Amino acid sequence: MKLRKNALAGIALAATAALGLAACGSNAGTAPAASESAASGDGITVYNAQHDSLTKEWVDAFTKETGIKVTIRQGSDTELSNQIVQEGAASPADVFLTENSPAMAQVENAGLFADVDKATLDQVPAEFRPSTGKWTGIAARSTVLVYDKAKLTEDQLPKSMLDLANPEWKGKWAASPSGADFQAIVAALLELKGEAATEAWLNGMKENFKAYKGNSTAMKAVNAGEVDAALIYHYYYYGDQAKTGENSKNVTPYFFKNQDPGAFLSVSGGGVLKSSKKAADAQAFLKFVTGKQGQEVLKNGTSFEYAIASQVEANSKLVPIKELQAPAVDPAKLNSTKVTELMTKAGLL
Repeated sequence: MKLRKNALAGIALAATAALGLAACGSNAGTAPAASESAASGDGITVYNAQHDSLTKEWVDAFTKETGIKVTIRQGSDTELSNQIVQEGAASPADVFLTENSPAMAQVENAGLFADVDKATLDQVPAEFRPSTGKWTGIAARSTVLVYDKAKLTEDQLPKSMLDLANPEWKGKWAASPSGADFQAIVAALLELKGEAATEAWLNGMKENFKAYKGNSTAMKAVNAGEVDAALIYHYYYYGDQAKTGENSKNVTPYFFKNQDPGAFLSVSGGGVLKSSKKAADAQAFLKFVTGKQGQEVLKNGTSFEYAIASQVEANSKLVPIKELQAPAVDPAKLNSTKVTELMTKAGLL
């Protein structure tokens, strides 16, 4: 087995053959060669802001397939992106995975990402990755308004997320403004509608909403009758429904659609650090996650995030992506710094 050749010159071909990626027309059932790092007992380090259970499924499958070991360092989007920026070229991270795009954009703007291999980018439709090619989408989650079915009928729901800033919604809805999830939604609003409209909406939000710590807690509040509705991501509802349903039995998700800011589809990101000393293995991992086998972890697992790559369909319990009518947003343009500034000014942070 020619390890150096596979790791440094032909790893894209080897991984493609192993994973049977439909988009690349490769042959299934051929295991990729182990790289030098796998053979020597070394491996890659992933800074992981995704759900730890989801990334562990990816890691376990990747290591089984390739023999490449993976060490996971867990943290939040903002925590890890700030850490990578502080570490700079000395970062021990090889790969960075997030729940939302703004943290990826922060690291990209600091010039710390290597280009993603073209073979990997080719697995991901253009709408689910940044125009720069410095990182790629690996999964997605849709913005929804979960509401109390006993208090609201569908004809009483807001036509747009922007309507939640109107006086009639005072005291009726909840959110978790301190989390990266909600801040990504605001970043999309900023990109779609501009600073003045975003500032006005945040001021209206401050007057109208109730703050909770975490999306799950906000949904529980709706379920308990504390508040009529909450702006969260879809998978909190579907995940609870797949378990006991005790925190979601009284609620249902409402999808804004119509390219509304409230129909924003947040892209989870993955990128390889420019400073990685195991770049070939890191690129192979990212290719695996966006490949057929990696995306089927999303389709068949319990994360209920959307599969977005390698022509793998979403979990059958979810509303298909094409029906979400999400607005087009370039993930590379989501400005977390400006969002933090505007939310602080509005008294939300």
